[in-house]
Amino acid sequence: MLRHKPVTTPALAGHPPADQRGVVLLVALIILVALTLAGVALIRSVDTANIIAGNLSFRESAVHAGERSTQTVIGWLQEHNLTGDITLHSDVVNEDALMFYFAARADRDVDGDESWEAYWNRVQPPADWDYPVDAGNTVRYVVHRLCVTTGAPHIANCAKSPAGVNTGGSFSAGGPAQIASNQVYYRITTRITGPRNTVAYLQTVVAL
Repeated sequence: MLRHKPVTTPALAGHPPADQRGVVLLVALIILVALTLAGVALIRSVDTANIIAGNLSFRESAVHAGERSTQTVIGWLQEHNLTGDITLHSDVVNEDALMFYFAARADRDVDGDESWEAYWNRVQPPADWDYPVDAGNTVRYVVHRLCVTTGAPHIANCAKSPAGVNTGGSFSAGGPAQIASNQVYYRITTRITGPRNTVAYLQTVVAL
């Protein structure tokens, strides 16, 4: 019986048989690692953007709460100015409005690089009053009459609008109206605390 030997196909000249050594697997792993790192970076970037957007939202909410609650202090100041009493000639601790009022100004030490928190703790007596204004936001007030000393405005060297104006220049016909000369300036500093340890400061100057 004749037996046939298996016929082998000779390799073409210049093209030896391919030698598989896992190169494709190595390249695939490198690409997979690169894609994984890119995905992690993208997720972290999105999370950071969401945190920043959330913090900005909380800050805006705190500022709006401070603007609304500042009207409470303005109303208190107007009430005492309209009655003509001498309450505003000296320091007042208003327990109803949870507010500290000082008849003489105290400014932040800018040259000493004083922070707002250090300034707040220095000018405010050591009482812990937080007044809730909406969900998550509370406020506290410190009011300074912009005077050098306590007492009646005419002897306390208070910051006031000019007693008179020149009829020429920008104050001629059609110019801006001047504030009454007997008004005194008050500075309202509002500290708002909210979610995620949000702290915002709002200052308003009014002339009454």
